Amino acid sequence: MEFVLISLAIAMIGGLMMSRLTKLLNLPAVTAYLVAGLVLGPFCIGAFGIKGLGFNSLESIEGLKVITQVALGFIAFSMGNEFRLSQLKEMGAKSVTIGILQAVGTTILVDVALIALHLLFPNVISLPAAIVLGAIASATAPAATLMVVRQYKADGPLTRLLMLVVAIDDAVGLLLFSISFGVANALENGAASLMDVLVNPMIEIIASLALGSIMGWLMNRVEYFFHSRSKRMTISVAFVLLTVGLSMLKFHIGAIHLEFSLLLVCMMTGTVFCNVCKSSEELMERVEKWTVPITLLFFVISGAELNLKVLINPVTLLIGVIYIITRSLGKYYFARFSCSLTKCSEKIKQNLGWTLLPQAGVSLGMALTATALNDGYIVQNVILFSVLIYELLGPALTKRSLLKAGEINPEGKTNARTINIPKPPVKLHD
Repeated sequence: MEFVLISLAIAMIGGLMMSRLTKLLNLPAVTAYLVAGLVLGPFCIGAFGIKGLGFNSLESIEGLKVITQVALGFIAFSMGNEFRLSQLKEMGAKSVTIGILQAVGTTILVDVALIALHLLFPNVISLPAAIVLGAIASATAPAATLMVVRQYKADGPLTRLLMLVVAIDDAVGLLLFSISFGVANALENGAASLMDVLVNPMIEIIASLALGSIMGWLMNRVEYFFHSRSKRMTISVAFVLLTVGLSMLKFHIGAIHLEFSLLLVCMMTGTVFCNVCKSSEELMERVEKWTVPITLLFFVISGAELNLKVLINPVTLLIGVIYIITRSLGKYYFARFSCSLTKCSEKIKQNLGWTLLPQAGVSLGMALTATALNDGYIVQNVILFSVLIYELLGPALTKRSLLKAGEINPEGKTNARTINIPKPPVKLHD
């Protein structure tokens, strides 16, 4: 236990020290934390096997899963704050349209490219693996996006639309993956179950939204019993922890396989809470400050999890390069197309696609599920490779896009997001 605590402390200090270096290069802090994780991970310093100094194995990192799950819960809870009714009235329809179109379009483009590779070289990648990879391509990592927005206090039409699209993207990605994985299983086993392909995924989404709604409402009701800021913040933290725990439960009722999506549950909790609690803005800000160390640890641990062994496999590199190129093109051009369709401003059309590139936790979870396929290890290795690239480059591209859109203020200045004043109406039209 003592060596675990020492490792976590060194991870936090290492991440902070690395952020001083990346600041000189004008890179986001999240990139620093990921690089610090790589350096402290089992393929660098951790390889020396010195207890307490870095992470000595991927298995030891897996033992810290509770930290990453809790961090994801708080990140999703914070994202729920973006779904205020005032913002949904302004851009709700646009965000839903863009979120669905760019996710589906990206899946189709990656599917076409990888299925073509399968037809040309059947021994390189199977048809089921190609189909599943296309679905995983739809997912965008909310954690890196939120971290960049927080660090630079970004605010404006693009930022607000981005937060909504990323949240919707995860729900769409979950459904696309469930359907694609069901089809892939059918291709391998010769039979498809409507229950597995459509019913269970829809139940998961509906149950997650329902659980999140209940927790958000309960959280607001319990807060009424306390009046001091510290106690209300403590209740907020306790409820997020409780929500994370409940979202990890699994149930089997006959043919129905019920699981919850941690991101959807916690996001819905934040959404309901921020819309029913009058003082939610202040509480959200206090909770975000409390969770800064946990979020830092999340990214350092994520960096340590990046498996560098995938770089020595030529098949993984070939499929990975095709996957990354087609996914990037899909995210950019389908986001641009859907923005044009919904009559968004030119700045949003030019920059939204680049902010949707980060990929991590959600896609890794999907890849782990995909290992049940005959060549599921290929899917997992390709996603590990893509996460390595996207997590290191994605935050910088997100910062660049928000900067080009004029939504990042000079460091040290405040805006409506930080001093808690009413936000003026935002126009997305030209």
